[in-house]
Amino acid sequence: MCSMEKIASCQLAFTPIVSEDYIADVNRVLEIISNSGLENEVGVLSTFVRGEKNRVLKLIADIYEEMDGITNFSMDIKISNICGCGK
Repeated sequence: MCSMEKIASCQLAFTPIVSEDYIADVNRVLEIISNSGLENEVGVLSTFVRGEKNRVLKLIADIYEEMDGITNFSMDIKISNICGCGK
């Protein structure tokens, strides 16, 4: 059974555009995701995140704020209100 909290699923791809060390930048974003405590699965081209909606949205904002002073980047984000709790 699903939690009473509204669950969001998110697929996020972070791409450094101008970076002195793009691997370190991507690893920093993966660290932020890992430290969020949200369910996540790192893929080859993107990372899947699932959890309470407000925490997922906060994670996106946290990544933006943290990386804004480090590098220029783009983030491709797909977000869904279909939680997949029956998984």
